[in-house]
Amino acid sequence: MNAPDSQTPPKSSFRWWLPLLAFMLFLLPLVAVSIYKMRGETGKVMLANGMQEPAVREAAPEFPDKMDWINTSGPLKKKDLKGKIVILDFWTLCCINCIHILPDLAKLEKKYANELVVIGVHSAKFENEKDTKSIRKAVLRYEIAHPVVNDADHKIWDAYSVNSWPTFVVLDAEGKVVGETSGEGNYEVLDRVVAKLVDEAKANKTLDAKPIRFDLVRYRETGDTSLFFPGKIVANEKTKQLFITDSTHHRVVVTDLAGNKEAIIGTGSPGFKDGKFEEAQFDDPQGMTIMGDFVFVADRKNHAIRAINMKEKVVSTVAGTGKQAADPLARLQDRATTATKTALNSPWDLYAVGSTIFVAMAGHHQIWTFDPVKGVVAPFAGDGRENIKDGPHSLARFAQPSGLTADKDFLYVADSEVSAVRKVPLNGQGRVTTIVGSGLFDFGDKDGTGDDVKIQHALGIAMHGGKLLLADTYNSKLKTIDPKTREVTTIELKTAAPEIKGPLFSEPSGLAVVGDTVYVTDTNAHRIRVVDLKTKTVSTLLLKGVEPPPPQKEWLPPKEKK
Repeated sequence: MNAPDSQTPPKSSFRWWLPLLAFMLFLLPLVAVSIYKMRGETGKVMLANGMQEPAVREAAPEFPDKMDWINTSGPLKKKDLKGKIVILDFWTLCCINCIHILPDLAKLEKKYANELVVIGVHSAKFENEKDTKSIRKAVLRYEIAHPVVNDADHKIWDAYSVNSWPTFVVLDAEGKVVGETSGEGNYEVLDRVVAKLVDEAKANKTLDAKPIRFDLVRYRETGDTSLFFPGKIVANEKTKQLFITDSTHHRVVVTDLAGNKEAIIGTGSPGFKDGKFEEAQFDDPQGMTIMGDFVFVADRKNHAIRAINMKEKVVSTVAGTGKQAADPLARLQDRATTATKTALNSPWDLYAVGSTIFVAMAGHHQIWTFDPVKGVVAPFAGDGRENIKDGPHSLARFAQPSGLTADKDFLYVADSEVSAVRKVPLNGQGRVTTIVGSGLFDFGDKDGTGDDVKIQHALGIAMHGGKLLLADTYNSKLKTIDPKTREVTTIELKTAAPEIKGPLFSEPSGLAVVGDTVYVTDTNAHRIRVVDLKTKTVSTLLLKGVEPPPPQKEWLPPKEKK
């Protein structure tokens, strides 16, 4: 089943009626119908407000051999989970909907700490995501505290007949399949089902209420580096400062252009709190933009825009409520609303043009505007449906836009989930067009011109000398794009220190240009790379005085907790 907030890979059996079906499924939340599809011989349907069970539950398939497991000391088998209620979460690390449901899963894990085990089944979309190292990084970055198996060849996906991300399959205490549901917003359904299965297992004396302690990778990698998965970076050429979102340290780091610390903004622990630099809290901050004495931050997991007043040294919330927008209609509105009373949905990047701040609203698959003077937000481009489609602003489609830049006429968008770069007229007139990219499942690594080009989940974009610089994230490369001719070329780079071996980048996500120098957030390597466009050399910015925050209690092994 393809839910409204999920993504379905292509199949050769697609028929003419699938677009109509997808549209009908999109409308389901609008009539407040939540479907919980049951497996079993009866083929019954379980509604969120009136559960029905099949006559017979099927035994869950065994986990295949020779698969890589993360957050465990070794592979798991069904027998290891006997007596536990199990939720299998089919996800892929790029998927914004998959990221959105992680707090719900964490809430369930906490509520049913002794009875429930969540297993993340990572069934990759992109080639880069099949690498266990990439999945391990994502587990750390998104602070996942349950076992994850690398289902690179979709063997588990196929065994359970899954067809969209995210999908949840529920198993009872005897290891039998109870049902499945897809998409976002299913916490209440899952909560109700787990509670029912716990009571059932208690009555049948099949429940094992002894908690399982898993060997989490974060016990060995606690983020004790200066930066931990830095997301984005901006430069203030006037003050010669760099602003870095130290995303999984949940803070903003300010240095000069040489890497000397000037300020740390945020406590280093996740939260949603305004106040002085040393008191404020962020949660996975991402893109930023500068207007005068203010630095505006896309506080991704808080679904908010925060303003850093560099003169007063305080942080305030200027847009968003701190909660994710849940109403699908919100992404279709075409009117301005009070910024602090409007729920946002995973803002990922910001870019100021004059007095307007453009917002890459990744969760709504749209571009929004924020007016910090009037204190209002409004959709600017995109109809809210996840795909790639050119056309007038209100009818165009984006897929998880994650990077922004602009020249005097156009906004340029790194449209990550369709591996595309889009061109949006700043005046709101004309058409949104595509420079490179063609579809949700069209990606690769191929230079060339226009429709022949393939990139892979690009997150960062910037202007330099009339051309676009692109952080081609999953290809771990920097590329140039001519926005007029649509020509794309990989920048051939070499290290400034030949004695240092290893890849030049590991999933770069953000770019800041100062003259002919590009500062790059090399996200999975926890560092800032410096690219000299004249000499085509790469070096690492040495951060001086930037210390990691104290480790969060949750990142310490249980025996070390105080």
